[in-house]
Amino acid sequence: MDTVDIKWNEQMSFIVDVDGHSCIIDAKTDVGGLDEGPRPKPLLLSALGGCTAMDVISILRKMRIEPESFHVVVDGELTDEHPKHYNTIIIKYVLTGENIKPENVKKAVKLSEESYCGVSHVLKKAIEIQTEIHINGEIVV
Repeated sequence: MDTVDIKWNEQMSFIVDVDGHSCIIDAKTDVGGLDEGPRPKPLLLSALGGCTAMDVISILRKMRIEPESFHVVVDGELTDEHPKHYNTIIIKYVLTGENIKPENVKKAVKLSEESYCGVSHVLKKAIEIQTEIHINGEIVV
């Protein structure tokens, strides 16, 4: 079982302990926060992006593909009404390097999103998740 401990710090600021690592989450100043850390909803996006990024790089390495650079950008579109939540999430996989074949990256992304990433597995039950793959500046999916 994973456990996260969230302790009130001050105003709208909380100290989050995850696996022995601490970070601060906070609200914007216009709603009473001190803006000392990220908001919880974008952290949900980072959990999704981090989960799938780890899967994809691991799968690519097993395919003997080592990109020069690799990062994942996750955009979440919030609803206008409360409770505000993401109704669409777009995951952009961005790679550079030589000999990166789109079909290999597509396979790695598909394996992550459908078989390995537990965060994706849970979120796609409630939220539309779209995927884009960018290789050397070109959108391939």
